[in-house]
Amino acid sequence: MNPYENQKTITFVVPCYNSAEYMDHCITSLLTGSSDVEIIIVDDGSTKDATAEKADEWQAAHPDLIKVIHQENKGHGGAVMAGLRAATGVYLAVIDSDDWLDRDALSLMLSKLRRFIDSGSPVDLVIANYVYEHTYTGTRKVIRYNGAMPKNRVFTWNETGFFGPGQNILMHATIYRTQVLRDSGLELPEHTFYVDNIFVYVPLPYVKTLYYLPVDLYRYFIGRDDQSVNESVQIRRLDQQMRVTRIMVEAVKLPDGAGNLKLAAYMTGYLGLIVAASSIFCLLAGTPEALAQRRQMWEHIDATDRQLKVKLGFFQPLVLAANLPGRIGRTVSLALYRTAQKLYRFS
Repeated sequence: MNPYENQKTITFVVPCYNSAEYMDHCITSLLTGSSDVEIIIVDDGSTKDATAEKADEWQAAHPDLIKVIHQENKGHGGAVMAGLRAATGVYLAVIDSDDWLDRDALSLMLSKLRRFIDSGSPVDLVIANYVYEHTYTGTRKVIRYNGAMPKNRVFTWNETGFFGPGQNILMHATIYRTQVLRDSGLELPEHTFYVDNIFVYVPLPYVKTLYYLPVDLYRYFIGRDDQSVNESVQIRRLDQQMRVTRIMVEAVKLPDGAGNLKLAAYMTGYLGLIVAASSIFCLLAGTPEALAQRRQMWEHIDATDRQLKVKLGFFQPLVLAANLPGRIGRTVSLALYRTAQKLYRFS
């Protein structure tokens, strides 16, 4: 008897906070998965619009597919954790309420997931391409994992290649086996943005098998002024960025905690990206308090793992570029950031 036969193929967790204007597009795209999907809409204390009412309407229209959780505001991390606790699908993905999934890519993905489940040994992490949709400019950028992972077959960390610039495994690319997330002890802080970095980082040592399906599944909307990736918003939330960085530094003792040297190298590189981003946003803020936060970040890394400080500070090009010493060095670091921003269109 297959232990998964009575479970939905996948749970989609949709955190919603005052998102009545755009949540319908997101949910409609998920419903194309039909009876394979469970959709958990988490109304995270919305008060400024009809998000709560819309969520209940969706549940009433599709009671076999959609569940609604109403909770007091806990932030993105609190909403994701509520969805994870309630999920019954074999797999789980988080879909932000202003994003959506491509219908054809979702059909291919669900077919693949069903095949894994029918085998009785579903893979731990499935990865797909995602697309930055710069809606206001009408442009898009597809993030693919060519060269970093084998395509269309099950593989292990030992078979991964070099992860190039922009090829980090972000939340938009991941479909985790739900039990892997639970076994990892994942906990996301409440009232904190950027917890998606914790979501994709902490469970990685529990992932033993992977599969890369090279379809453009997740469509990531970029363009709203209040969006968390908007630069001015990121500067205002610098304390939250630093909180996420601190949690990630403490989460896994590298390399031993990763359990695999190639995975440890990837995790060190990913952590380096987060540390570099934290440094840059301190520089963008430019206040004495922000520069003090940057110094405290490095003091914390040193106190947690001195070897990690050396690996990040001397062997990670992004970290080096974001932490050039002195006033001139800070100016050069910001110039390099602006160049990368234009090249990769990440905000």
